[in-house]
Amino acid sequence: MADGPAPLSLSLHRRIADIPAPEWDACAGDDNPFVSHAFLAALEDSGSAVPERGWLPQHAALHDEAGTLLACAPCYAKSHSQGEYVFDHSWADALERAGGRYYPKLQVCVPFSPVPGPRLLVRPGAEVPPGALAQALTQGCQAVGASSVHATFCTADDWTALGDAGWLQRLGTQFHWTNPGYGCFDDFLGALASRKRKVLKRERREVQASGLTLLTLRGAEITQRHWDAFHRFYRSTTDKKWGRSAYLTKRFWPMLGDRLGDAVVLMMAERDGELVAGALNLVGRDALYGRNWGATVDVPFLHFELCYYMAMDFAIAHHIGRVEAGAQGEHKIQRGYLPVPTYSAHWIAHPGLSGAVAEFLERERPAMMREMEALATLSPFKKDGEA
Repeated sequence: MADGPAPLSLSLHRRIADIPAPEWDACAGDDNPFVSHAFLAALEDSGSAVPERGWLPQHAALHDEAGTLLACAPCYAKSHSQGEYVFDHSWADALERAGGRYYPKLQVCVPFSPVPGPRLLVRPGAEVPPGALAQALTQGCQAVGASSVHATFCTADDWTALGDAGWLQRLGTQFHWTNPGYGCFDDFLGALASRKRKVLKRERREVQASGLTLLTLRGAEITQRHWDAFHRFYRSTTDKKWGRSAYLTKRFWPMLGDRLGDAVVLMMAERDGELVAGALNLVGRDALYGRNWGATVDVPFLHFELCYYMAMDFAIAHHIGRVEAGAQGEHKIQRGYLPVPTYSAHWIAHPGLSGAVAEFLERERPAMMREMEALATLSPFKKDGEA
């Protein structure tokens, strides 16, 4: 009788299309649409996450002796640190000042999407030893001559597994809204302190009085007209915010709609028949994920309406447990989105840089926890005895 688990073989793939979609999705599951084969393929097929833009796919796959895919991870060799939302520019600068080379690096992530979710994708019931994917990723890092490998916006379970394998652990924060089972938006308002409740009501009234028509579109209701308009909104946001080329191409949006179907939800605003603003969401098993937004008009509180309040309305109507509204934004707290930790893990080959980053993270993690605790005190929800 053979001792120990059967051997696994690692392969790296330069196209997600090289891995059959049913095999990948058997590992990814259906909880989070961002790690689905369809989403990742849309990024590549649309020319968004491609080598010409600094994203060389190196998707990691572990097969058993029979050739069955038992585990995988979305992975990219990167020539820069853009589109990741967990910032490591200072690490790159430090290594390069010391005469080292930080790029290429390997990024285990969903490109351009600061959405927490699984990164170590293991087929349910598969006999994959703990740490096998972590070891495979470090082997892959060395095989392609990368300086480091980074798993960003991973789950707490992934974070723990990677930490147990010797990776460096980092904490961040986002702001999520939780639906405990509200029957309508007014139920949520009733849970707020009186002063906060009045603010939200006023914000929604002002948008409603602006003359805009607000639309919630899902799946087949979204046409090419909507996608053309949404790309204009997206470009308006990226041009104003960063002043550089947009990450996502115009071809990405209709591909996303075609391939993910009812998982795609657009909140849009229309004025006199012209689409003037929009917010994109994806639906998971128990979360609505807010992603991109943009507008060609300046209407007070329209951003809050499309990105936050209409998302909450949708979650309540469809019995979805939470809304994740993307990266950053302490202003979300007053609208019921409270701080939660996000997780990333990092393996750095250079011992000097690895040691320096480890020391930094030892200080950063407790500071981040204290910051989240302080932010939570700003919650708009009623305190005991408060009207």
